[in-house]
Amino acid sequence: MAGTPTGDIRNLAVVGHSGAGKTSLCEAILHATGATNRLGSVVDKTSHLDLDDEEKESGHSIDSHVMSVTHEGKQLNFIDTPGAPDFIGPAIASLAAVETAIIVINTVGGIQVNTRRMREHAKNFGLGRVIVVNHMDTDPESLEQLVSDIRESFGQVVAPVNLPANGGKAVINCIENDGGETDILSVEAEHLNIVERVSECDDALMNKYFDEGTLTKEEIRANFVKAVKAGTIVPLLFTDSIHEVGIKELLNFIVRCCPSPLNGKQYVLKDGDKETPIDPEGKLFVGQVFKVAIDHKTKIKYPFIRVLAGHMKGDGHLCKPGDRKGVRPGHFHHFVGGTHKEADEAAAGDIVAVAKLDLNIGDTLFDGDHSGVVPMPKFPRPMYSLAITPKARGDEGKLGEAIHRFMDVDPCFKTMHDAQTHELVISGNGDMHLRVILHKMKTQFRIDVDTKPPKVPYRETITKEAEGHHRHKKQTGGAGQFGEVYLKVSPLERGSDPTLEWGWDIFGGSIPGQFEPAIKKGVKMLMEHGPLAGFPMQDIKVSITDGKHHPVDSKEVAFTTAGKLAFKDAVLKAKAVLLEPIVNVQVTAPGENVGDITGDLAQRRGRPTGQDLLPGNLSLISAEVPLAKLSDYHSRLSSMTGGKGSYSIEFSHYEQVPSNEAQAVMAQYQPKADEED
Repeated sequence: MAGTPTGDIRNLAVVGHSGAGKTSLCEAILHATGATNRLGSVVDKTSHLDLDDEEKESGHSIDSHVMSVTHEGKQLNFIDTPGAPDFIGPAIASLAAVETAIIVINTVGGIQVNTRRMREHAKNFGLGRVIVVNHMDTDPESLEQLVSDIRESFGQVVAPVNLPANGGKAVINCIENDGGETDILSVEAEHLNIVERVSECDDALMNKYFDEGTLTKEEIRANFVKAVKAGTIVPLLFTDSIHEVGIKELLNFIVRCCPSPLNGKQYVLKDGDKETPIDPEGKLFVGQVFKVAIDHKTKIKYPFIRVLAGHMKGDGHLCKPGDRKGVRPGHFHHFVGGTHKEADEAAAGDIVAVAKLDLNIGDTLFDGDHSGVVPMPKFPRPMYSLAITPKARGDEGKLGEAIHRFMDVDPCFKTMHDAQTHELVISGNGDMHLRVILHKMKTQFRIDVDTKPPKVPYRETITKEAEGHHRHKKQTGGAGQFGEVYLKVSPLERGSDPTLEWGWDIFGGSIPGQFEPAIKKGVKMLMEHGPLAGFPMQDIKVSITDGKHHPVDSKEVAFTTAGKLAFKDAVLKAKAVLLEPIVNVQVTAPGENVGDITGDLAQRRGRPTGQDLLPGNLSLISAEVPLAKLSDYHSRLSSMTGGKGSYSIEFSHYEQVPSNEAQAVMAQYQPKADEED
């Protein structure tokens, strides 16, 4: 099958909170386009998209799922994304592959935490945004209130382009019509609103609207895509996926009014400080991996690639930056849930998968030796951690394989080996995130593990300037060891990147330049395990100011030790302090529980940052809270709200730990004695 022309492709990520009806909407789209011969159901566990046993059991997606369909001669690539805050990683990654985010909301849940977060991520990444109110078969009063809530939350740029009619059994197009009977709102008023919003995307169009008081329907259609891309209008459409109402109208809207890769988000190639716009019609092949899937039956690895420019056939070569040889893709695949069809080539704008290639999420791909990367959206830092050890002896190898698989498919699942405690630490977005991974580890890899409470990733830093000095001298017969280092440390702005700023301010050759790497190595050794409690250090500038060397006895090992201990001397004089991670917490709970929740957060040293009322007598409470105080929050919130509350956390910043708590943390530290090798 030849590649689809770029202008005939539409790429869309279906995002929103868990339970909004995203997968149900995608199932209705599959059925309406003839991609499936039956309507899949999440409730009945017959979904064509949620294939994982965990997804079927829980009734919600935990990974993104790609589906390619055709409508009116156009190829539509949808990515159904998970809605639970703990599984936001695959949802954010999907934004790298599309021009438009379809934000799904329903009247039962309303505008929930992940709805807001994904809307912000899509906006910040420069994507067009379309809102779909699903399950419109509800009472008109609730629908009208939801539209009001959406406009209040997301701004007056939100404009219904169709409205429910005939008791939720049909929809009326507000672009093509300026009158008609509907269940809510007014077709005439919303048509005028569309005219105003579209006119704002172009100065000439705005002047014409001011002069004549209206735009023709042809002018609205011709400029609608431009308005969506510019964000002067956020279209809102109504659907009922269970009864398949409004689905074909949604598909028609996507074909006619959503950006294609030719007129959507402008992707760029970043090479150092240089940014080069990527021309979708250019000859250079540029692609990016945004998803990796492991087939649950065959265990075959499928990296999914968004082709940003150029085209490639199966006998071509996919090369990472600086790689001349590359790998042959063999066949390209278009997926619909768990099934796929082979394609002869991958063309600009398309979304394809390749089999059995060792590619990772975020990889930029070329058809030869080229440099540069395509920036991905920003992922939240995983802040919930567990230390794990296999229960059975000999499972270490299997555990390593399982960890590698999970890291391949989830950009927000991280691991590290704690050199101090010799523990394997896994990190994710929350309790549910890690519980699902541990359950998969048991069911798919037959590995049982012991877990320990979350480890708080404290950091250490300094608060003032200071000087340090150390002379390392060792004589054991024959050639000895000698190195002497003077240095100065000063604090950097909190959260600096990189965490260490290095200065080599040696004059007159008191220390030969050949020993600079050795001194820096010693400094970095202490940076990895700070002197207060053994945690990594950050936000420090180190300047090597003076020293001495010996023409015979000076060796790299001597200057490594001298550098480390001179740095330690300076740090302890510079009022070193312990830092703790502060996270942004968003809690959604019934209104009657707000007092209990805010009081509980205050006891955890939480600082309130906002509170919003949500539909259905729900409240959204925002606060900054020390991560160390949230280890039991899942069970506590469930107890306070009778299981009706939910929360999400996202890293905010580091700040100093109160002195009494810092002393308790440092008291547990048992440092190894410094040795002068």
